[in-house]
Amino acid sequence: MKILVANLGSTSLKYRLFDFGEGEEALVTRGGFERVEDYREAVDACLRELKEGGFIASEDDLAAVGFKTVLADGVTGCVRLDQRVLEAMEVGNTVAPAHNPAYLMGVRVFSERMPRTPLIGLFETAFYQWIPETAKRYAVPAPWFEAGVRRWGFHGASHKFIAERSAELMGREDVAQRVRQLYVDGGAGQIEGSDLRVISCHLGGSSSVTGIRNGVAIGNSMGMSPQSGLPNNNRVGDVDGFALLHMMRTKGYGPDEIERQLCRDAGLKGLSGGFNDLRDIQAQAATGNEGAQLALDFLIDETRRWLGAYLVPLNGLDALVFTAGIGENRSEIRAGICAELDGLGIRLDPAKNEAVRAEEAEISAADSKTKIFVIPTNEELVVGREVKRFLENN
Repeated sequence: MKILVANLGSTSLKYRLFDFGEGEEALVTRGGFERVEDYREAVDACLRELKEGGFIASEDDLAAVGFKTVLADGVTGCVRLDQRVLEAMEVGNTVAPAHNPAYLMGVRVFSERMPRTPLIGLFETAFYQWIPETAKRYAVPAPWFEAGVRRWGFHGASHKFIAERSAELMGREDVAQRVRQLYVDGGAGQIEGSDLRVISCHLGGSSSVTGIRNGVAIGNSMGMSPQSGLPNNNRVGDVDGFALLHMMRTKGYGPDEIERQLCRDAGLKGLSGGFNDLRDIQAQAATGNEGAQLALDFLIDETRRWLGAYLVPLNGLDALVFTAGIGENRSEIRAGICAELDGLGIRLDPAKNEAVRAEEAEISAADSKTKIFVIPTNEELVVGREVKRFLENN
């Protein structure tokens, strides 16, 4: 069963082709396109590369195309991307302006090019369907909640991958199996034996922290939108809602200008004075740029704040995991986050930490009560697996 997974950005299309056999899964090929101006051309080029490479003879060789969709009004989980779901995604455009429009355009182009092939979306919110009610809510009037003002949580595919892989590394196959079946069986039910308590730090151009108990999320640092929580490369992170009203009243900003600044000029870019790539920020900080140093310190401190936010409800921690571009590659950021946490049973091994770059490894000290891992994420594989399960169960 060949499944194409398309990862769509505002100006990019990246793809991976998986082949799922009986009890086997293989990455057949991968590719992508940057600076996309016309998704029709990008989709055509993707399909042409697959055919010319001999990976498929025609579009009919694909069992489905899977998408890491972000947000839809009243829809979550792994679902067929029919007209009803696409209309629900359109409602979410104002909440996820950097993500939803690109996915809507891409899905529609694939639908035009491949009308007989199922198009399946795994929503980023799916992993948070079973979080406690208090973790879903803001303290707003009921009509606001009914209108969708609530904490959704994002990066679900990445954190789900970490939930499964960390359980395997901790020798908890029972928990790993639960994660594999999560969207089929739901989050209910008990795991016998001791809890497995994990905090997953997805740190990259877009960042979030998730608390996980026995393979099920208890919350995510992102709230109603992917602009919230930790500072992202150029998206704001957490900000008091009254700050928007203040800037509208004192500076005369309208909603469109507020959206533009919070989505394009804020986050690490806003703090550092215009730099949104962590490599550039670190280089600037090394020259004495105070804004760049502030951006680094802010990312570390906000990650530590959310780490603490999940340590309490988990009542301790068995595994702390770093993943995504920054988490996998930046030893100094990992070291800053783990600094002076030995009183909580979290102790990094400096030599192990320095040696790791984008590879799976344990980096905790020998006497650390908490295991600390670097685990490269694989969101596309999670999407492919869930699309396969959807096809088998529907």
